[in-house]
Amino acid sequence: MSRKHIGVIYTGGTVGMAMTPQGYAPMPDFADVLSRLLGSHGEMLPGHALYAYGDPIDSTNATPQDWQRIGRDIAARYDDHDGFIVLHGTDTMAYTASALSFMLQGLRKPVIVTGSQVPLGAARSDAAQNLITALQLAASDAINEVAICFHGRLLRGNRATKVSASRMAAFDSPNYPHLAEIGIEPRLNVPALLPRPAQENFQLPDYADALIMPLRFVPGLPLRAVEAMLALKPRAVILECYGSGNAPDRDPALLRMLERASADGTVLVARSQCLHGEVHIGTYAAGAGMTAAGVVGARDMSFEAVFAKLHHLFARGMTAEEVRGELIRDLCGEVS
Repeated sequence: MSRKHIGVIYTGGTVGMAMTPQGYAPMPDFADVLSRLLGSHGEMLPGHALYAYGDPIDSTNATPQDWQRIGRDIAARYDDHDGFIVLHGTDTMAYTASALSFMLQGLRKPVIVTGSQVPLGAARSDAAQNLITALQLAASDAINEVAICFHGRLLRGNRATKVSASRMAAFDSPNYPHLAEIGIEPRLNVPALLPRPAQENFQLPDYADALIMPLRFVPGLPLRAVEAMLALKPRAVILECYGSGNAPDRDPALLRMLERASADGTVLVARSQCLHGEVHIGTYAAGAGMTAAGVVGARDMSFEAVFAKLHHLFARGMTAEEVRGELIRDLCGEVS
């Protein structure tokens, strides 16, 4: 069998940084350092081609337009490689992985997103292990989706969230099983993987600046704060509710505000502040008015998946009513 060949796209992030007097900054010779690391394993690893962005993105500065750039770069090189690795900063990695899953629907090869908590050239770096594992997984015929590989775990990209800024195990997928556990050998969880589709269904619309805002309910949240946010006429608001989708209902003015915003074309989506679980609007009386106000429940989607999916659906030119219907439909494994 011929040796697999992987496209490695370096977009930026801690993995390619080095310490300077001003703090961490992009390593000027990262491409050479990476090539020496991967080349030292010879034919034990798949072949690879490195595409390094000349203007590395600090992931805290990443925008939907950056997601679009990465997705289009993969699509443009799709036929040249057997799989892809995207090297990315950890802070917004789960957002990018989610967005890539919506742009690259129907994948018939792996797209593995990875990075590190400690730069490649630093002592005790986790970068080499993450990179080498990602390269091996990107050559797998069993993986046909966007996934995050980090610290011995393979996670579905649109189910993952960053759970730690200090531990090497920075990511988890609270509402979905891990796709693989990597010990001495990678152990794929085959039933959890997306099946290989008949053909690709890439969707690469222009990601315009859609105003999509989060609103986290806290005890005693002033209604004027909600009113000020809705006055901006956002395309969508993600309501981060308590428990299984509950919002305060003592003051009926809140529900009237939400109902007006929904009628005016703002898509309102409720998700839980809890890491685990699923939104069921109306389980408790305190949430019953939400459905009447036009609020859609996000079920068990991660915040990152909801945010990226809303951007994607609006970029495809959908109306508010179409977005409400499509949001809860499973497109690529993001919702149970």
